[in-house]
Amino acid sequence: MAFEPVYIVDGARSPFLKARNAPGPFSASDLAVQAGRELLLRQSFDPENLDEVIIGCAAPSPDETNIGRVIALRLGCGHKVPGWTVMRNCASGMQALDSGIMSIQTGRSQLLLAGGVDALSRAPVLFTDEMVNWLAAWGKSRGIGQKLATLKTLRPKHLAPVIGLLKGLTDPVIGLSMGQTAENLAHRFGIGRAAMDSYAAQSHQRALDAQRAGAFHEIVPLADRNGKLYAQDDGVRSDSTPARLGQLKPVFDKPWGNVTAGNSSQVTDGAALLILASRAAVERWQLQPIGRISDAQWAALDPAVMGLGPVFASTPILQRNGLGLNDLDLWEINEAFAAQVLGCMAAWNDQAWCREHLGRDALGALDPERLNVDGGAIALGHPVGASGARIVLHLLNALHARKLKRGIAAICIGGGQGGAMLVETCEGRG
Repeated sequence: MAFEPVYIVDGARSPFLKARNAPGPFSASDLAVQAGRELLLRQSFDPENLDEVIIGCAAPSPDETNIGRVIALRLGCGHKVPGWTVMRNCASGMQALDSGIMSIQTGRSQLLLAGGVDALSRAPVLFTDEMVNWLAAWGKSRGIGQKLATLKTLRPKHLAPVIGLLKGLTDPVIGLSMGQTAENLAHRFGIGRAAMDSYAAQSHQRALDAQRAGAFHEIVPLADRNGKLYAQDDGVRSDSTPARLGQLKPVFDKPWGNVTAGNSSQVTDGAALLILASRAAVERWQLQPIGRISDAQWAALDPAVMGLGPVFASTPILQRNGLGLNDLDLWEINEAFAAQVLGCMAAWNDQAWCREHLGRDALGALDPERLNVDGGAIALGHPVGASGARIVLHLLNALHARKLKRGIAAICIGGGQGGAMLVETCEGRG
């Protein structure tokens, strides 16, 4: 069955703001609304003309449940435009796009807003189970005598905080943190510390070069309540050299590991939104799409090596479309960890691994000059819900900037999954 193509009309994102051990200046919906307002203001249609709003979010705050609906209402879409939220861990933003694709291809929608957001700096700090039980006992206490008796059972250890973000970044089935799964890949493919730090330094350098060249024109500057301007991603560092990065200690596998804070993605706040449209909507509103999504794939794998998700998801797309790795003009692979991206490249080039896991010969070496040409999440940050949408949007913009045609955006997903999308530029927009 042939489906109608799905076009990407336009897109925008907030600056990605590094979490710095305190709540950031913007809530998740603040980030999405400020970026989305600018995006919608430059369209030929009104927000009320959207058929739906779909937002990926991995860690919504308690006062922003179903954040998709919150964002839709705050953007002025009106009461009649449905808004809903999806969650597929690191690929939540990409899942929002895929949900939009299916909605358009089945004819339920013609024009929609999709993307992702997370404000990870505002992830909750939780009580321990012991403290929760103590509070329950306190609530049941009656009279001064019972309350004093309960108070005597309170211990300092009960007050120890539980960091919600750390729990969220630990796989509940295998008990490994995401960083430990990256260490697994480093061990399997013989990826050393020097290679990880060199890749991380390259991510920062490419991002710096891209900032100087104005390559991130999808960014909408934000202003906080005090008038402070946030104009660009603030985690990019000019001093992230291999030598400096080499001084950092391992975080996830002490003391022998090689994955550090410097060669991992940054904990970040950010939003990325795209407008998706059917051919009929493009014609009705006289839109000029920047590209179209030609194919998409989801895959699953052992959670202990979840970082190889891009390999499992991208390879079927390549096979369906008769493409080799370097037949794509550009690639965006989300940089959860340097070891993870390098592991994906090594896996594609490993004959024994490809035979065992993909049932085919090795695909060869991916040209590093086609990959993450403007840096990635190691330098820019990884707001979990937004990253899948960001890499699709920036891939299209990077293709246009270089007058190229086709690329794949791929992402690994905590829990052992991968997602990938094949995109093509549309002529006339850049």
